[in-house]
Amino acid sequence: MPVRTADAQWEGSLQDGKGTVRLGSGAFEGQYSFASRFEEGTGTNPEELIAAAHAGCFSMALSAGLSRAGHVPDRVHTTAKVHLDKGDAGFRIAAIELDTEAVVPGIDDAAFQKEAQAAKAGCPVSQALAAVDIKLDARLVS
Repeated sequence: MPVRTADAQWEGSLQDGKGTVRLGSGAFEGQYSFASRFEEGTGTNPEELIAAAHAGCFSMALSAGLSRAGHVPDRVHTTAKVHLDKGDAGFRIAAIELDTEAVVPGIDDAAFQKEAQAAKAGCPVSQALAAVDIKLDARLVS
């Protein structure tokens, strides 16, 4: 299996510095800063990139499970919200919310929910983030 890479560079102090993150594939390069991570500043941040990775991984895992069960989805759309909290010990990712809508012909909600829960447990990114509380809201739509 391939090994995926990304790199980041930071220049300066935490609050006044700036950085760049870049995917090894070249598909994305973006700026990040204290303001983009801990406030509402312009740029990306590590938590946003984790959210993108989790949403993408979960959507693919759900599609795979549904397909194996004989219900190929027309569409799976997932939004991931990564919650960064500050506690006495510092910052930590406290929770992730996965919000999924899927168009899946010929499946009932119970079977869909079973596949969604299995995808949440089996997605490699979910497994890597197992120390974090991951909530799932999965809905069938037409």
